[in-house]
Amino acid sequence: MRQPAGGQAGTRGPWLFGVRHHGPGSARSVRAALDAVQPGAVLIEGPPEADALAHLAADMEMRPPVALLAHATDDPGRSAFWPFAEFSPEWVALRWALDRGVPVHFIDLPATHTLALRAADEAEGDGAGTDADKAGEAGKEEHPARPHPEALRVDPLAVLADAAGYDDPERWWEDVVEHRGGHGSGAEDDAGEAALASFRALGEAMGALREEFGDGGHARDLVREAHMRVRLKAARKEHGDSVAVICGAWHVPALALRTTLTADRALLKGLPKVKTGLTWVPWTHRRLARAGGYGAGIASPGWYGHLFSAPDRPVERWLTKVAGLLREEGRHISSAHVIEAVRLAGALATLRGRPLAGLTETTDAIRSVLCEGSDVPLALIEDRLTVGNVLGEVPAAAPAVPLQRDLERLQRSLRFKPEAADREIDLDLRKENDAARSRLLHRLSLLRVDWGTPAAARSGTGTFRE
Repeated sequence: MRQPAGGQAGTRGPWLFGVRHHGPGSARSVRAALDAVQPGAVLIEGPPEADALAHLAADMEMRPPVALLAHATDDPGRSAFWPFAEFSPEWVALRWALDRGVPVHFIDLPATHTLALRAADEAEGDGAGTDADKAGEAGKEEHPARPHPEALRVDPLAVLADAAGYDDPERWWEDVVEHRGGHGSGAEDDAGEAALASFRALGEAMGALREEFGDGGHARDLVREAHMRVRLKAARKEHGDSVAVICGAWHVPALALRTTLTADRALLKGLPKVKTGLTWVPWTHRRLARAGGYGAGIASPGWYGHLFSAPDRPVERWLTKVAGLLREEGRHISSAHVIEAVRLAGALATLRGRPLAGLTETTDAIRSVLCEGSDVPLALIEDRLTVGNVLGEVPAAAPAVPLQRDLERLQRSLRFKPEAADREIDLDLRKENDAARSRLLHRLSLLRVDWGTPAAARSGTGTFRE
């Protein structure tokens, strides 16, 4: 058994706070834990090149959801994103540090390596090359950053949920993390102690999983974790043990290992590089959703944002939002409907043995009471509230390429404000502003930026409408 270092989430640092990315329960726990331990430095999972941009998160014009964008300077299409929502634990930790003047650093594998490794993976995935080329590759020593094709990939939440008797990892996580604590209950000291205890328990659970499954098939995690340990050692040298680390829960046991600096640096030797630029960009709840293809996405960012921001009675407040939306759409929803839906959601939670009605119970109650069994209005609720149309903003001081600045200038001059939701616009090409909007959309289309997609024209003989 590997011997872990001290301070996983105890009374003495360094403190390792393992989180679920974009989890409101994790975000509340991080805030409570940081208030309790008051670290002298905060380390966050993310590209270290973003250290120079961290201060922009405190700008009054910065409003999440936003993302760190890294791109290869000689090939801007090769890029990677690190999204942050208001309820992301990393964002909460970043703002906590900036608001208190505490040094904050990102410690994940640098983007210069991440983009280069991704390009190498894509090139190998094409399957190009002769038999002789492939034979030559077989003789090379395999770098630990290259995933083995037969590696077993483990979903830690699924394993823990199965051990607890749940068939749905999302429901298990909601019950044990998202629906416990927060929402205005308990004193601050109690919340801090509870948060530290939960981080200890989660770290122990991940340690047991890694004992059972090894690195879980995520071969590149070995390299990322080596770099995190190097950065953690550097932070401890500068700030002592008063250091808090906010990272994915899976990485906690690896960061607690007693390893030598030489061994960690050996894992990082020979990594490919590419010249990289970084900036902040606006993001949306829709892009945070799994349907958008983002790997660490969540199915219901609007619901999670509500759980994070609701001071108390989250179910009642959610159903009130739903009622307001349905009334705006012309449906007759009374206070009695809302009261009955709240009661039904609570009864379903009790029958299913849950500590609080979750999204499943509230959705079932909405379908039965507010939608009268119809899934048509339910689809509207899913789109507008459960996922949501929230669009973030970044300050003008954030770095941007000339093309982005030119686009922003044109958007302002044409009164063509970006939006998170899709909508249909009708352009009259006889009007100067509409014609200019059309030219902008077609120019973007030529650049493969599909901000606007031509729709079927209305019937008629005129050619001025688009």
